[in-house]
Amino acid sequence: MNPYENDSEWLYWLKARWPLVLMSVVVAGWGCSSWNSRAVSHSAGVLAAEEPAQENLPDGASWSAKEHRFKALARFHIRARVLSTERYHFDRAAELSPVDFALGWGPMSDSAVLGKLSINQSDRWFHWSVLTLPLPMDVITSHAANMHMIPATKTIERGLMRVREGQVATLDGYLVHVDGKDGWNWQSSMTRDDSGDGACEVIWVEKLSATDR
Repeated sequence: MNPYENDSEWLYWLKARWPLVLMSVVVAGWGCSSWNSRAVSHSAGVLAAEEPAQENLPDGASWSAKEHRFKALARFHIRARVLSTERYHFDRAAELSPVDFALGWGPMSDSAVLGKLSINQSDRWFHWSVLTLPLPMDVITSHAANMHMIPATKTIERGLMRVREGQVATLDGYLVHVDGKDGWNWQSSMTRDDSGDGACEVIWVEKLSATDR
């Protein structure tokens, strides 16, 4: 007995074959995701030569957003190569900052240098390792950083989530200090030559662009 004999032909066809239809949708979705997240490759050469620009604001503005209180510490502009991105969903900061970028500029945007480094991110940290240093340690430290992205709008958030490794990203906004109602706080680094705990920039991102070159 046909259990679908009272259904229209197309509904019968769909019910009989829904596992294949579902599999096709999953495969198509995976394909789009894989394409959107592919890294951008480059030949040797510096891609982002300029140093980040920072204007400290001793009396910077304060504002409330996302159920937190923000204080602007400095205006901030950076154009840098994206060395890696890492999304976060479950830590305390994830409700503000859904993604971190590891960024490199000057010599740390050069594929000839980066090809000798192993780079990854985890737990809001940026890590690199190497067998033989391609640059002095202080040059690497002062030309690359892990930066926590806090999107000012949903449009900026969508843009941040589309940024891929290897792209050149331009970001404008503020380095900030953040206070939560539960006593939690987050403080941005104010220099590019620090390392270790507290060395990451916390950026309120108001403008974003990302290009493949």
